[in-house]
Formats: sequence, C-alpha cells, structure tokens
Amino acid sequence: MRDSEAPAAVDETLDAVGGHLRNLRHARAMTLEDLARSTGISQSTLSRVESGTRRPSLQILLQLAQIYQLTLDEVVGAPTTGDPRIHTRPSVRYGMTWLPLTRRPGGIQAYKLILPVQPDVTRPEQRSHEGYEWMYVLSGRLRLLLGDHDLTLTPGEVAEFDTRTPHAFTNSSNVPTELLMLIGPQGERAHIKAHPRQEARSSKS
Repeated sequence: MRDSEAPAAVDETLDAVGGHLRNLRHARAMTLEDLARSTGISQSTLSRVESGTRRPSLQILLQLAQIYQLTLDEVVGAPTTGDPRIHTRPSVRYGMTWLPLTRRPGGIQAYKLILPVQPDVTRPEQRSHEGYEWMYVLSGRLRLLLGDHDLTLTPGEVAEFDTRTPHAFTNSSNVPTELLMLIGPQGERAHIKAHPRQEARSSKS
C-alpha cells in the first residue's frame, strides 16, 4: 500500500467501525444496557459510536476489546496486512461465540467459547449425543447441568464427561463467560502422554 493510500484506508475502517461494533455486540447477545454496565461507558455514547455519529476513542476501543476478549484490530475490523498465517473466524451457535482453535478434519476439536450475559434460566434443556467433552473455564462463571448434577465452575476449574449423559451449560455471571473446550467424537478422549511425578513414588527410590 502506498503512503497516500494509508489515510484513506484508515478513514474507511473508522467509518465502518460502528456497524462492526454493533455486530460484535449482537453476536454475544448483549444489549446496550449490558455493555454499558460491563464497561462503565454510557448507553448514549455506545449508541452514537455504533450508529457512526461518533468515532470511538482509543480508551473506548480498549475497554470493548477487554470485554469481547479480542485484539484492537479485531474490534475495529481492520483489513488484513498480508500475514500469511491462517486466521480462523468465529461463528455464533446457540447464542454463543465459537472460535475454532484446530483446523484438521476429524479427531478431537478445540474451541474457545464466549457465552454472553444471559437471563436467568431455571432449568436449561439438557441434550445428549455421541462424544466426549472437556471444558476449562477462563473467566466468568459457568453453570453446568450434567444428569442430575447442577454444578458451578469458576476460572481454573475443569469438567469432563461423556456427552451421552444429558447436559447443558449457561453463563451464570453478569459478564461474558469464556472457556476452552475439547470435543471428541464417538467417545474419543484426549490421550495423556506425561504424568506429574508422584511424591510417594519418588520417596521410595
């Protein structure tokens, strides 16, 4: 890109940032009120930014990047810069944002999930299917219904289960909840190649 073209590209990106920010919020099923509560930015300011009548400041973009757990480039929808690496694109399913972390077909698949702030649900509908799941909570609080169990997972906690057991999970906090998930088809589980040394075993040697 020639130097004379750079300002025009920046202007085009800034002109389109409002609609991009609105799409990011909708993808997380958040209202302007939810976003205002999470960021401390007024609803009127957020509304003007999304409508394009006000360009966002760097401070606003940084706050939104923190809430959405995205880079600044991703928040503003900046064009690609010739980076040869493949960047996966998120999708929205069941009201959650899914970011694939693996690209190979078949076998265990890894995802980062973002669960938006949700209204209280007394008893979400549980589903079952072939497979095995492992989930690790990064932030927020995750409510996991697993058969007759009703569990709450906090950052750093892990759950793994056969998905033939009826299950459901929802965000149980007032901010988006993020987790890592491994999904193995037809009961496939991750194979552990290394184990931590056991103190009892080392003391006998």
